[in-house]
Amino acid sequence: MYTVHSVYSAQDFVQPDSLSVTLSSRPPIQRRQSLYEQVYSALRTGILTGELGPGSRLIETQLTEWLNVSRTPLREALRQLQKEGLITADTNGGLRVITISATDAAELYDCRLALEQLSVAGACNHATDAQLTALEGYVVQAEAQDFQAAEIETLLQLLDLDYQFHRLIAESSGNRRLVSLLNQMFDTMALLRIQTLQQNPSVLDIRLEHRQIYEAIAQRDPAVATKAVRSHLLASKARVIQEIQATLGAAIN
Repeated sequence: MYTVHSVYSAQDFVQPDSLSVTLSSRPPIQRRQSLYEQVYSALRTGILTGELGPGSRLIETQLTEWLNVSRTPLREALRQLQKEGLITADTNGGLRVITISATDAAELYDCRLALEQLSVAGACNHATDAQLTALEGYVVQAEAQDFQAAEIETLLQLLDLDYQFHRLIAESSGNRRLVSLLNQMFDTMALLRIQTLQQNPSVLDIRLEHRQIYEAIAQRDPAVATKAVRSHLLASKARVIQEIQATLGAAIN
């Protein structure tokens, strides 16, 4: 299950290779789960919240000390995260948290375009009154945020509301497989958002677009809702890719 919405913290905005700083506070280990499950959960949470930032090196000795575990469950957890595409091997054989390229971002948004057009169309036909009320609540909460302040806590709240909004639309469609497919993408999307927000918080200013999507769903108009979500995702795609390219250009210069 996708759980990033419940674990954002003010430490989300860190720079790559700052592992010794970001791991200063040891995460709690709950002995009710197997040790492998606990290590996997702690590392996955660290990645998806940005505590282990994009491009950060994952050094076994530091991680075993941070988590207070042996190398065996750590290596099992790292292998699973590598299968899920959240970490990757670098040219020296070490492991790093993935850094999402402009091409990766474009592919992610293209997949979301296809899936979320189905999502909003289904929501127009199947959303309950309670779900519509909850959707409006997410929109209103986002609109109440002082985006101009651009404080970390505000940005994290907007990230959370963005996730909650899109996931509830998928749930409202009544298509469980659609929810499952979108959940598989949301982890990587969360990492992409952390990566781009570090440089330019304005990429998250999507409040008007969410309002338009909600109103179309509330009016039970699939054509307008599909057009609204398509416009929203295309605009988000353009903003994110522009930011990735600008960041890459700055790094080269």
